[in-house]
Amino acid sequence: MTRWEPDSRGRLEQAALALYGERGFDDTTVAKIAERAGLTERTFFRHFADKRDVLFGGAGALQDLFVDVVRNAPPTAPPIDAAMLALDAAGALLQDRRDFARQRHAIISASTELRERELIKLATLSAAVARALRDRGVREPTASLTGEVAITLFKVGFDRWVAEPEQRTLIQLMRQSFDELKAVTASG
Repeated sequence: MTRWEPDSRGRLEQAALALYGERGFDDTTVAKIAERAGLTERTFFRHFADKRDVLFGGAGALQDLFVDVVRNAPPTAPPIDAAMLALDAAGALLQDRRDFARQRHAIISASTELRERELIKLATLSAAVARALRDRGVREPTASLTGEVAITLFKVGFDRWVAEPEQRTLIQLMRQSFDELKAVTASG
């Protein structure tokens, strides 16, 4: 019987990221991830549904954060302000995980399957924001448009955050993207 090892999930995550970077996502097996982490495949599956889950396991928590912040925004907050509060909360949550985010982004960018999964995650997040706005009484198409805009700002800010060597925060980059969007729409 194997003895319990601390931080199994973290070790598996680190092993998977290293192997995805070295061998690519498609050529990395769960067996190799578990072996690299010094654990068993069974332990891997206690923490992750499959090898993609290492990269997407936090999607539910991120969605819950967005929805909770939008639903709990001040009642008088316009829809976009409620969405921006959610972006700020997400930026604060992710800020200390920049190195992981960079690794994750590089791995996803190199795989068509993972890029598709990322797009599905973002679409699901947009729909959840729109649903939370509708729960606040925001009508269509305003709720859906705001959800799409919020997730676009998240994606553009996130892509800049992981690509730039600068130390601007994710929140700053999402807010800058929002300011640029306002300038574009004001010029029309």
